Amino acid sequence: MTTLYLFGSAAPPVLEIAGVIEEAQARGWDVCLGLTPSAARWLEADLPALEELTGRPVRWEYKRPGEPDVWPPADVILFAPATFNTINHWALGLTDRFVVGVVAEAIGKEIPTVAMPCVNAAYAQHPQFHWSVDALRSMGLTILYGEDGFVPNQPGEKRPYPWHLALAAVEAAVSPRP
Repeated sequence: MTTLYLFGSAAPPVLEIAGVIEEAQARGWDVCLGLTPSAARWLEADLPALEELTGRPVRWEYKRPGEPDVWPPADVILFAPATFNTINHWALGLTDRFVVGVVAEAIGKEIPTVAMPCVNAAYAQHPQFHWSVDALRSMGLTILYGEDGFVPNQPGEKRPYPWHLALAAVEAAVSPRP
């Protein structure tokens, strides 16, 4: 069974994470859910149900030295939604958040990693965001941003998040290559 680390930041699509977990499980993946601290606060009332759904603790903090790891090793990681802040922290190597630390380390461990941002068009105008997306892509990561992924919406605009693209990219990342 493929172990998927599913990570999410505090953006509206994280509120749909239970359905994404169910879809990933239907594809035969063992899902471990990690969140930024803000996303964990957004989902606070749902955390027990999410732990029951995955059969594992939901994590948003680093474990203490000497504590055993409660998750199996990842075969693939999906970070979605990934906010402006998360993308920039990750690209700059700022690992004060557990999930950002894991994906930063995944580069060196060569764990296939897919990310799909969720930023509005105002944030997307900041040059650091584009530099960060380019930096992450240059590290061999799949960043679903632009025409083949997430296209920024106008501030306040609501539209469906393309979870199907993220899950398809994860599937492609773990599929045997010919």
